[in-house]
Amino acid sequence: MVKKEDDSAQYKKMTTMPVGKLVARLAVPTITSMLVTNIYNLVDTMFVGMINTEASGAVSVVFGFMSIIQAIGFMFGHGAGSILSRKLGQKDREGASRIASTAFISVLMIGTILAVVSMIISKDLAYMLGSTDEIAPYAQKYLFCILIATPFTMASFVMNNALRYEGRASLGMIGILAGAILNIAGDPLLMFVCKLGIVGAGLATAIGQITGFVILFVIYNRGKTAVVLDYQKFTKDIKEMWDIMGTGFPSLVRQGLTSIATIILNNAAEPYGKEAIAAMGIVGKVGFFVFAIALGVGQGFQPVSAMNYGAGKFKRVRDAYKFTNLMAEALMFIVAIPVFIFAAPIIRRMRDDEEVIRIGVRALRIYLVGLFTLPPCMVTEMLYQSTGHKLGASILSSLRSGLFFIPLLIILSHFRGLSGIQEAQPMAFVLAVIPSLVMAVYFFRKLPKEDKRIE
Repeated sequence: MVKKEDDSAQYKKMTTMPVGKLVARLAVPTITSMLVTNIYNLVDTMFVGMINTEASGAVSVVFGFMSIIQAIGFMFGHGAGSILSRKLGQKDREGASRIASTAFISVLMIGTILAVVSMIISKDLAYMLGSTDEIAPYAQKYLFCILIATPFTMASFVMNNALRYEGRASLGMIGILAGAILNIAGDPLLMFVCKLGIVGAGLATAIGQITGFVILFVIYNRGKTAVVLDYQKFTKDIKEMWDIMGTGFPSLVRQGLTSIATIILNNAAEPYGKEAIAAMGIVGKVGFFVFAIALGVGQGFQPVSAMNYGAGKFKRVRDAYKFTNLMAEALMFIVAIPVFIFAAPIIRRMRDDEEVIRIGVRALRIYLVGLFTLPPCMVTEMLYQSTGHKLGASILSSLRSGLFFIPLLIILSHFRGLSGIQEAQPMAFVLAVIPSLVMAVYFFRKLPKEDKRIE
């Protein structure tokens, strides 16, 4: 555990440093982590695209299952992080450690069970995720490798989010960067030098995820953190477990709906061929690369919001919300413009197939336009979740990924075919803005005007 004076200095920084400076400082490692993670996802796609279109489609298909893994990891990670940050704001370190330990042990057990069951049904699972007969053999091989690392991947989400909510995002970045760099280096080595093809891509991802887990676990065991991971601290209070899951439920909803939507998207694109599946998968990854900038800023906001809310410093919560929205919009604009202009060569790097490029360019440009409406939706959702408002956060998280997107995808694909598939997600982004702004106004009207003192 960190020394008491170091912990006091961290508390002071989180509750007194100007919020703009603090959010920006915490956003730098989270943006870096998000970008590097997305770079290695894109590198995976690029290298796999060198095999054939079927292999590229397989990565897009398995991405739906990886979203499920992320959904569970984020549920426990964000749930524990929000609670432990508020407890640290209330100067309850023991309670914070109990929450972190409970979430960590829980995902290790859940991840192991999920991996074993999925391995047993991997062939059927590949088709359930949206594979065609051509894509399924590649998807099954890639999926098996991902399953090997599943428990470690989930546990890494918990450790990284706990560090981030402490305000120590730079430490979490170390594990993510190491795993990502190893993945990027491992792709060409295992795929082409060792001639393992798509299995090599899957193994590189698995090795990177396990390496990241080990590094994060070492950080906790070297006393670098305010909270402690200890199986003896696993909660005996079922209410605390429900609180972790309830607070993290919006993340499960968001990621779970993303996974379901990805599967529906793959099935909707199937009649238009493997090129359509590959193109929409590439668009999703490139588009998320742009959104990751804004998401990284939002993740810098979350610990500021949670800890200051717990400490009763409500003005800082208001100021941080305003700053985060402005910073996220500005940065996303800077990144999105060149991607919009160079959409065709970017997609060509992922898969040099004229039909994939044709489908992907239009889809990517429409997606980018819709993205500009996303920051207020994202930051408002993070505001509700970080302050423990479970129902509001769950409603907001379901809008753009499910309640709007899935019906739009089904309706537009029926009436507009492939064009409708390309247009569904950006339209869902736009529709989610108004309810998000309404809920933001409601939250701040209810938030106390005066700060309160935590002894």
